[in-house]
Amino acid sequence: MEFTFSHAIFLGIVQGLSEFLPISSSGHLVLVPWLFRFSDPGLAFDVALHVGTLIAVVSYFWRDWLNIFRLRTDMQEYNDNTRMLWLLVVATVPGVLAGLLFEKQAETVFRHPLLIAFTLSSIGLVLFLTDKYFSHCKHFHDITMRDALFIGACQAFAIVPGVSRSGATIIAGLLRGLDRVTAARFSFLLSTPIIFGASLFTIHDLLQEGITGTIVIGTAAAAVSGYIAIASLLRFVERSNYAVFFWYRLAVAGIVVAVFVGRSL
Repeated sequence: MEFTFSHAIFLGIVQGLSEFLPISSSGHLVLVPWLFRFSDPGLAFDVALHVGTLIAVVSYFWRDWLNIFRLRTDMQEYNDNTRMLWLLVVATVPGVLAGLLFEKQAETVFRHPLLIAFTLSSIGLVLFLTDKYFSHCKHFHDITMRDALFIGACQAFAIVPGVSRSGATIIAGLLRGLDRVTAARFSFLLSTPIIFGASLFTIHDLLQEGITGTIVIGTAAAAVSGYIAIASLLRFVERSNYAVFFWYRLAVAGIVVAVFVGRSL
């Protein structure tokens, strides 16, 4: 099926929502074309969608990043901002290494629908159990270097579609005792250097292919839906838990298995 403007908008919305909700953007970007049988939009379009989500997270957290990098005369504020910067640097390193080491596998063997169904359901279960049975009492300024390193190490597993970068880092934060909002907030801040690096690393593919109408509209859809996803999740977990995302992941996994079996008969 020919890739159209409606496909671009649809995939942009899927990317924006699934990048920040703990449901796996890479898994959805593999499964959506596979389920609906429309043509692969190509690497340049994927890069554009990541640019869209980068716009979303920077737009939402620009004040936080401004505070982190702004020069301060007050020593306490300087120390707090410098500490947060180093926490994010430490947490970013494992994800970067995983991307460099397993880039080829991420684009080939890791993209099988049944593998994605397994990771969607299993990681969803881990999220559900972690959220329900672990204590969550640490706030944003209580995050330690050990917490950041552990969260970063777990982020490395997101190289496998279906795991979810936000899902892995939120789970890791909950395991370290962070409250639900803090786990999500640190996850979103941590996404900024990862998405920026991935976009920068592949931007030549986008420039080489050229900026088309579908790329522009897909990027815009990803930016708007990503911003909405960030704001909505932070508000949602203030009053609820992450259980709904487990049930969603389980339902999608079940659909994938059913479709795969049906097409194999």
